[in-house]
Amino acid sequence: MSTRPGRRAVLATGLAAGVTAALSGCATGGTGSKGGPAPEVKKADDKQLKGTITVWSWDVAAKAMQRLAKDFQAKHPGTTVTVRDIGYDSAYDKITVGLKSGSGLPDVLTVEGPRMVTYMGNFPQGFYDLSKLAGPYEKDFDKASWKTVVNPQGKTVALPWDIGPCGMFYRRDYFRAAGIKPESIQTWDDYVKAGEQLKKRTGRKMLILDSVEDSTFAMLLQQQGRHFYTDGKVAVDSPEGVKAATLLKTLADKGLVDYQKGWDGLVTGTKEGKAATESTAAWWMGTLTAEMPELKGKFGVLPMPAFTAGGVRTSNRGGSVLAVPGQSKNPELAWAFVKFLLTDVPNQVSMLKQEGLFPAYLPALADPYMSSPQEFFGGQAALKVFADLAPSTPPVEYTKDGAKATEIMYTAISGILTRGKDPKEALGSAAAQIASATGRQRIAG
Repeated sequence: MSTRPGRRAVLATGLAAGVTAALSGCATGGTGSKGGPAPEVKKADDKQLKGTITVWSWDVAAKAMQRLAKDFQAKHPGTTVTVRDIGYDSAYDKITVGLKSGSGLPDVLTVEGPRMVTYMGNFPQGFYDLSKLAGPYEKDFDKASWKTVVNPQGKTVALPWDIGPCGMFYRRDYFRAAGIKPESIQTWDDYVKAGEQLKKRTGRKMLILDSVEDSTFAMLLQQQGRHFYTDGKVAVDSPEGVKAATLLKTLADKGLVDYQKGWDGLVTGTKEGKAATESTAAWWMGTLTAEMPELKGKFGVLPMPAFTAGGVRTSNRGGSVLAVPGQSKNPELAWAFVKFLLTDVPNQVSMLKQEGLFPAYLPALADPYMSSPQEFFGGQAALKVFADLAPSTPPVEYTKDGAKATEIMYTAISGILTRGKDPKEALGSAAAQIASATGRQRIAG
């Protein structure tokens, strides 16, 4: 999930350095179940559901669950669901400490997808096995997000909640001024040419990047079906990686990039019209409408450009899951609440309408609300663009070492963008560093 500053970490798709330090040295440590693997959750009859559970979340995700918890309690008399907003900034420190110590965690946890993979790898005994209960729903969820809820042992230990299917937001007025037809941008080569035309005719940049910690490289990798690791090996210097980094360098070398720092810089730069496009996730719609109401009617949405004609035109940024820690004293009720939230179309659509959480639950993407015109986007059915793109998001591999790769890749991409480093050489060096830091083999180099 990522729409507002409280959830801005999607712009840094790996883990925070503090969590990296907290997890270091505990690949086999940590158990949420007092030394033994958490058992499977037994399916309880809805009429037998009683007692209390506590849920940890933050920001609008917490608000969504607090709102829907009332409906759940009305449906199940004798139950109480307490949702605590623990704040994003300290959430992962608290979760890590709880997993490592084996105590102190609630009955349901909100965790971002890639971070869940890290936790599953570092704490293999920390979560209840939901395979028998969640397994039948696999076909109903986005394939890319489903990969973040299955642990290395093949057990399903969470359900996907929201996702961040990507498209290209563009300024209609800037494109008109430059004589650019939106439908003419089918590939990244088309995008570069359009950027050159935009710069020549209007003097404006094409996109905003963070010169220090930009995660666009990871988005471009996933668009090609890759991430930092493949089959457990370091893959940042794969041909796909070189292609993604070369695209970024081309954009930088041609003067099409406006550099801004972090989330606040991105929002401010967009509001001030520093660039004509932003390829990012559906949740950016919420930021645009909330932060820039004065720009109503000036934005449109397209699929992302493809690397090759007819290729994949989306990726993913952000997304979260709900898991039941092995420490839960009422796992049956915890599972029932998770199921209520995430496998119900009206509930999912209500969370999209009111909290901007784009559902990973595919049946919700067929709801008529997805096709409704949106005034802010000039009457375009902008949500439908993302709903149509979501099923084609390539699944990629995450590992428990994602944090280490992320920090190293920030430096590598920064060098390519701002110091003119050769993409192949910079990625090869980064791959060697990641391999050394993780003890993993490389797929190339």
